[in-house]
Amino acid sequence: EGGTLALPPTFCLPQFRAYPIEKKTYMVRHQHGMAVTKTLREGQAEPQCLRFFYSPEELQGLLPEGASLLLLRVLACRWAVPPSLLFPTIDSEGQLCTSSY
Repeated sequence: EGGTLALPPTFCLPQFRAYPIEKKTYMVRHQHGMAVTKTLREGQAEPQCLRFFYSPEELQGLLPEGASLLLLRVLACRWAVPPSLLFPTIDSEGQLCTSSY
């Protein structure tokens, strides 16, 4: 009673082995645009790499993750978000997408 769950004395939780997942994103900007390389490695398997390239036109107004967090703080302090505030950004998969506030 009192919201406590009592388990039988013979109950045993299953044991899970550690299964490391390593994710890395590299973004390199140069005069012809930006190259994005996503690397995923699960356990001891060979790393899987995905590469994307974006032209300067596609990146016009790009808001990187750190700048997005800063913008959110400024908007919160001002208690005002302009209507239809949209920025291009790169998602966790390395794809170009739109971030709205």
